[in-house]
Amino acid sequence: MKKTLVVFAHPYLEHSNSNAELINFYVRHQHFTLRDIYEEYPNFHIAAFRERKRIKNYDRFIFQFPLIWFGMPPLLKLWIDEVFDRDWLKEDHHNPLEGKEVYILVTTGGKERSFSKEGTYQFTVEELISGLTVSLNVFKANIKNIKIVYEANKLSKKEIIVHKQQFVELLNQ
Repeated sequence: MKKTLVVFAHPYLEHSNSNAELINFYVRHQHFTLRDIYEEYPNFHIAAFRERKRIKNYDRFIFQFPLIWFGMPPLLKLWIDEVFDRDWLKEDHHNPLEGKEVYILVTTGGKERSFSKEGTYQFTVEELISGLTVSLNVFKANIKNIKIVYEANKLSKKEIIVHKQQFVELLNQ
């Protein structure tokens, strides 16, 4: 099984049953390492050197977060700004993201139809998180899948489990 780092960023986890269900899954499986960056960095002071050293040890990455005001949570954006190193792109440096599988899981309280050109917000979720996807592409990561869970705050326990199973199936492909 691939050694997987889960970079999890949710500032209001206590209000998110859908995210908590997947966290429980990660914790129960030894090849997943869960990094809850809101828990680890409540003061927003990222230990960038330690994080860069840590990510070198993983074969696959999952970025899991809710859409917050039409983008990534602020601490996740800061984590990327601080941890991703332009030196990795230089010929004589090791790029720990190059060729690594990346999965992105986004939860949102909004309806799917709201996130379209014709919808309420006039942007897709993929467009709203493009800062992350562009960054990953620049560092030559292999984005395997972006899973979006709409109306996550309204899902029943059964629906949450179905989403979790679908995501686990994606990871096992």
